Amino acid sequence: MLSLIFIIISAIFIPGVIAKIKSKIGGRRMPSVFQPLFDIIRLFKKGAIYSPTTSIIFKIAPIIYFSSVLMAAFFVPMAGQQGLLSFDVDFVFFAYLLALGKFMMIISAMDTGSGFEGMGANREALYSMLVEPAFFVLVGTLALFTQNSSFQDLYVNLHTSTQLSIIIGIAALYVITYISMVENSRMPIDDPKTHLELTMVHEVMILDNSGFDLAIIHIASWLKFAIYGTIISNFVVQSSWPIYIQIVSYLLIQMGYASTVGILESFSARNKMGKNPQWIIMLSAIAVVTFLTTLIITQKIILN
Repeated sequence: MLSLIFIIISAIFIPGVIAKIKSKIGGRRMPSVFQPLFDIIRLFKKGAIYSPTTSIIFKIAPIIYFSSVLMAAFFVPMAGQQGLLSFDVDFVFFAYLLALGKFMMIISAMDTGSGFEGMGANREALYSMLVEPAFFVLVGTLALFTQNSSFQDLYVNLHTSTQLSIIIGIAALYVITYISMVENSRMPIDDPKTHLELTMVHEVMILDNSGFDLAIIHIASWLKFAIYGTIISNFVVQSSWPIYIQIVSYLLIQMGYASTVGILESFSARNKMGKNPQWIIMLSAIAVVTFLTTLIITQKIILN
């Protein structure tokens, strides 16, 4: 339960921290860290408008998207604190909960009958398909390394006792960080601030959403950010540490994660559309190399 509470707390602050970092680097007046929350409250006060072209799919997709992301958060532990739900191979259920929400948003965008939203949905589907192997190979690597298959047991038993295992940990951290950028439609895959439909991905998919629906879509995105930040923190925070050190370390890593995203988006350009698939496949290649290295370390493969 404690992990879910801190995921929700982190989700409230992460968007504001990213905005402040980008404003500071850009030399603009920095908004309040709570400004995204104020924007959400304003959206809740507005009514949703639906095009006559759309069907029931468009109306229920935001709720399903939000529910699937919130349900996925139940499975994510925080260091030694177990997630609300846990069972063997729960990371597969976790991945497909997120996939369900994304699938609903994709068909919701297509349901509008807009060529631009259909184009964004096509890109979102492609990127998700390409990044999925990287996630499963990475988590499979950690499961092989720790001899455990649930999120909770996997991180509790993740120890870096040798130089090779430290390298594996760094590679895994790099891959999961950039997987989070792809899944959250951030740089270098997508620019959440662009207003050119031809180059938009996630933002063009939700152009027809408004009011309450748009608010819960944004909240779901915040939760997804916090979920991946929690997964990243689990590589650093150890279950053997005292609980107060775990909490402080977790919050610092989440703020560091948000700051890193803000800095990357301030100084890096977005990839050209044609290069995005190659870049995402590179993450899978790194994950495969990490997996093969783990096979050697665990002596599943013996080199003569």
